[in-house]
Amino acid sequence: MYHAWVNRFLALCLVTATLAVSRLAAAQFRADSLTVIHAGRMLDGRGGRVDDVWITVRGGRIDGVSTRSVSLPGAIRIDLRGATVLPGLIDGHTHPGWYVDAQGKRNTPRNGDSPEAAALARAGNLFATLSAGFTTIQSIGGPEDFDLRNAVATGALPGPRVLTSGAPINNPRLPVDSLRMLVRSLKAQGADLVKLFASAGLGAGGAQTMSDEQIAAVCGEAKAQGLRSLVHAISAGSVRAATMAGCTQIEHGIFATDAELKLMADRGTIFDPQVCLVFQNYIDHPGAYNFTDSTLAPLKAALPTASGMFARAIKIRGLKIVFGTDAVALAHGRNADELLCRVKAGQEPMDAIRSATSAAADAIGLGDRIGTLKAGYDADLIAVDGDPSRDIGAITRVTFVMRAGVRVR
Repeated sequence: MYHAWVNRFLALCLVTATLAVSRLAAAQFRADSLTVIHAGRMLDGRGGRVDDVWITVRGGRIDGVSTRSVSLPGAIRIDLRGATVLPGLIDGHTHPGWYVDAQGKRNTPRNGDSPEAAALARAGNLFATLSAGFTTIQSIGGPEDFDLRNAVATGALPGPRVLTSGAPINNPRLPVDSLRMLVRSLKAQGADLVKLFASAGLGAGGAQTMSDEQIAAVCGEAKAQGLRSLVHAISAGSVRAATMAGCTQIEHGIFATDAELKLMADRGTIFDPQVCLVFQNYIDHPGAYNFTDSTLAPLKAALPTASGMFARAIKIRGLKIVFGTDAVALAHGRNADELLCRVKAGQEPMDAIRSATSAAADAIGLGDRIGTLKAGYDADLIAVDGDPSRDIGAITRVTFVMRAGVRVR
């Protein structure tokens, strides 16, 4: 129940925050407006590191990065010499529509929360995520995501940039022609990508639920419509089927063997595994999800299994690994905990950071705009207390957030 009140408190703070951000945006988005940030060190998102750096922001974009002192008349000056600046983080798999209702339960249509309460809770999720340093998220998905995406894009809500699949495709009884039609319908609704369930959930064993033909139909139609396809695949068989079907990205892959990991690398399939956050979140809050000891058992077992699979995955040459948490109710704002688990499993801190910045930006088709601190890119940047390239724990100590040139923390 404590977390439910925290979520509502964050949401209510949005009344003040939205007004403040709107005023700041009006001031900073003039074409001639300037901000100069002096940072102790910068991680550029592509593996580079620069000490004692000046970053110039004009309007909503990075105007320049220099190791020489920059002094511009009329510029807003921000002193971050005691911090590390890096690109705004990107979470490629979230569910901001999930929240805990007034009864302390994960929201469902049957619980009957008012539209106003649901909107406040979801706005709180976005604000918590942005405050934690995530300036872009990919929600996959729910129909409410379109409104959330548009509210952030128009400045009605402070939050991370949102890309969404809308409602996922998960009915294995549909024939291939109907599945293709469903993809076209999502495209018409404005979906940025398509989410497909090719397997059951972890608690049900994760076996493949869609046929190879159905998977190929969805991913093939998505490609024809200019959409990326993200596939929920738990079992080794479902990972293989989705990879062979030419799907863009595989989510989870907990039971993937080295054979599937190598197959993904060979075919250029992007892999977004989850190591700990989503499992631990369920384990820590069983009451909110009505979980029993029997339903918690596979989640507890998933922690060492997922960590072991990830340790093998990072050793596969050429495998494109990106960052996504599957953050659900009560995990929003704690997204960076997943990075700590990845490093604990053996990933180098700089590789983990790259997976949540430039690699994630490339995967969502925005690699020429975000995920890198470079002239011409959107001014999405954060500062943390410490150096996360040497101590990944620093990534959770966010002291400054700027999205598209607007300082929001």
